[in-house]
Amino acid sequence: MDHPEDRSDRTDRPALDRAAAALRLLPPSCGPVRLVAVDGHAGSGKSTLAGRLSAALGDAPVLHLDDLASHAESFAWTGRMLGEVIGPFSRGETARYHPYDWNLRAFGPPRSLDPAPVVLVEGVGAGRRALRPFLARLLWMERGPEESWARGRHRDGPALTGFWDGWTVAETRHFREDPSRPFADTLVRECREGYEWLPGPRVTADPHQIITHRDDSPAAN
Repeated sequence: MDHPEDRSDRTDRPALDRAAAALRLLPPSCGPVRLVAVDGHAGSGKSTLAGRLSAALGDAPVLHLDDLASHAESFAWTGRMLGEVIGPFSRGETARYHPYDWNLRAFGPPRSLDPAPVVLVEGVGAGRRALRPFLARLLWMERGPEESWARGRHRDGPALTGFWDGWTVAETRHFREDPSRPFADTLVRECREGYEWLPGPRVTADPHQIITHRDDSPAAN
């Protein structure tokens, strides 16, 4: 028997394939890499979207910002991102970063990240001011904070209630000081089956803009 999420993947595959094709056509933004950010509120579905886009791109690398953040520095990871990832990519080199272990509360041994044609960066704040000059595209998960946080709390269970109480305050402060959504190229709305791709606030006349077409529409044929 199919898992419902598997059926959703098949239903939305044409749209994901179109999105992947549009991303491949973008000019490189960080050395040889097209760096694509997937931003949004915690619990909004960023990781799932990044995973599905990665598959549509032929297993494109995904950098999860949870690997750069820590208990002590929820959002103060910009220096690590610029030094360990952006710098090497800009020179066409393999990035090496130290992923954070949230159970051990310590950064682990280095992990390599090759400068692939498309690299996805997923996490809250992926579209922050310091990173935008290096992005080929900024995708924003179009789900409000309260709904997103409720999903996240349900996913993580009561054991992490204290963490979420502190996180929502920190996230609210971050987006107030350094918002991402106003600079998004594409808004991605999760639907019952798949995603709806909408022009973002900073959209310009761009032949590679990702938008939704119905699979039975003339534009899709």
